[in-house]
Amino acid sequence: MNASEILKHVDHTLLLTTSTWPEIKQICDDAMKYRTASVCIPPSFVKEAADYVQGKMPVCTVIGFPNGYATTKTKEFETGDAILNGAAEIDMVINLGWLKEKKYDMIEEEIRTLKAVCEEKILKVIIETCLLTEEEKIRMCEIVTDAGADYIKTSTGFSTAGATFEDVALFARYIGPGVKIKAAGGIASLEDAEKFLALGADRLGTSRIIKLVKNEEASGY
Repeated sequence: MNASEILKHVDHTLLLTTSTWPEIKQICDDAMKYRTASVCIPPSFVKEAADYVQGKMPVCTVIGFPNGYATTKTKEFETGDAILNGAAEIDMVINLGWLKEKKYDMIEEEIRTLKAVCEEKILKVIIETCLLTEEEKIRMCEIVTDAGADYIKTSTGFSTAGATFEDVALFARYIGPGVKIKAAGGIASLEDAEKFLALGADRLGTSRIIKLVKNEEASGY
């Protein structure tokens, strides 16, 4: 698989708390030039970015990020606001405390609520695999499937670790029909990106792949 094929699966990402509009604009320019799947940016930049790309690139943003413990009402409002501002894709973080307490119905209902707001727009569910047991990861595959979300996503990139090959392979075994996989965080090379895709990932959340293609130092998300 060549670099251009890999880039079609990349959500080109900049989510640092210190992000500025010139940096977001550069991310958008690179995403359009290299034809990535989307550009993934903080909610406060969505409207400006959507106006800037003018439909040439889907704008993705994050909800309840990075900790996931906002109320469902707050996440619902965030999602609606992001879509009104021009977001085409939403990456939400689950309430990890609810998962640890086995409040599965509450997690599923929250995902359903946000999917209802998204309607035909893409909803990805971040479960932060580095903080979960294998049993919890498998349970989340079932919940994401039952709730009707479009993707299950490994990581925020802001916790103790990012995507692993083992977790993507696990997702591929346990997700239901119609659910896709996004690997995110710590994807450091084109070879790693290709392996994630071979294992079943459909999207890659990363800022490094375009840097590698541009022969720049591949640091960051």
